[in-house]
Amino acid sequence: MPGPGGHRPPAGTGARPAPPGRPVPIRQFVVKLHSRCDLACDHCYVYTMADQRWRSRPRTMSPLVLARVGERIGEHARRHRLDRAGVILHGGEPLLAGPDGIERAVGLIRRGAAPVPVRMTVQTNGVRLDDAFLRLFARLSVGVSVSLDGDRAAHDRHRRRPDGRGSHDLVQAALRRLTGSYRQLFNGLLCTVELRNDPRTVYRSLLAYRPPVVDFLLPHGTWTSPPPGRPADPRHTPYADWLIPIFDEWYHSPGPPTRIRLFEEIIQLLLGGTSRLAGVGASPVAVAVVETDGAIELDDTLGAAHPGAGRTGLHVARDTFDAALDQPGFRTQQAGLTGLAAGCRACDLHRVCGGGLYTHRYRAGNGFDNPSVYCADLYRLIGHIRDAVRRDVAALRKAAS
Repeated sequence: MPGPGGHRPPAGTGARPAPPGRPVPIRQFVVKLHSRCDLACDHCYVYTMADQRWRSRPRTMSPLVLARVGERIGEHARRHRLDRAGVILHGGEPLLAGPDGIERAVGLIRRGAAPVPVRMTVQTNGVRLDDAFLRLFARLSVGVSVSLDGDRAAHDRHRRRPDGRGSHDLVQAALRRLTGSYRQLFNGLLCTVELRNDPRTVYRSLLAYRPPVVDFLLPHGTWTSPPPGRPADPRHTPYADWLIPIFDEWYHSPGPPTRIRLFEEIIQLLLGGTSRLAGVGASPVAVAVVETDGAIELDDTLGAAHPGAGRTGLHVARDTFDAALDQPGFRTQQAGLTGLAAGCRACDLHRVCGGGLYTHRYRAGNGFDNPSVYCADLYRLIGHIRDAVRRDVAALRKAAS
């Protein structure tokens, strides 16, 4: 929102914010295995937005850096007594590293982190996901998430090959292989919202693959560079209007056919719980990114804001992940509700919204001290979900009385 067409589902911890001065340890490590891509998606935050540092980075992560990444993960997990760590093989497109490169990466990271177990997943655009890769992932116990924006017309609006041809047919073939003999590897689908696509058609086309999880991702944008179709007038909420029909169909279906994390986490928050998804709620973000050159960085989607927004100056060869936790950027994203803009803290839905994804708050001149550029959409979507949940809770109480 890079593997899935430049997108990755943001992750939180699901934990309450730590006491002041006590950062939450990193639990998910995004490893940029390959810095280039075999698609030319025009909505990709890595290649088409503000931060163009990918041009000067190595194409692939070296064995030396991979081994050091594993060691640093193990070191961090042991220090914080974590029972496991999660690693996402990402890019660019990680499958460009080839089967040998991926097997080497998995082995080096797991050996370096031992005895801490590492759950590995790969996020891919699916173009190269053939039987050879799937056999490898089955042998290595590596999960697979795939980007798919809907049916052929919807998907091929943006996810095109460098020569302009669409990629849907290749991704569809890959998903048929994945959901056949290798369904146990299937982590889910990532779908970027495109206002020109019909939401119900997109949703139903995704359900055809029976994904365990669907992540609907808002296109990355900021107040300085707004996302497509985001009007200045807050009375207009096109992204909420797009998501609400999907929510209604999902929510009112007997036994939801798949999990939609955005909706699930909002409901969890409305009922008094915490969120495991960055972008809603106030759970501290616990993700670090390692670039192909070994640089430790903040959430890579910050590249949509301005050049170097995710930079920390740290490197796995000399720095620990605990050093990353001391960075102002990490601390800000772990500050919970106290880290929100004043306008957000005054909002009646701020505990559920959490200010939206940190990247989407940026405005040149005052940085990230703003509501999300999707503020109006989030307010309408959360309000709609709240009303649905309230009606059902009231009906349950009435039936129980």
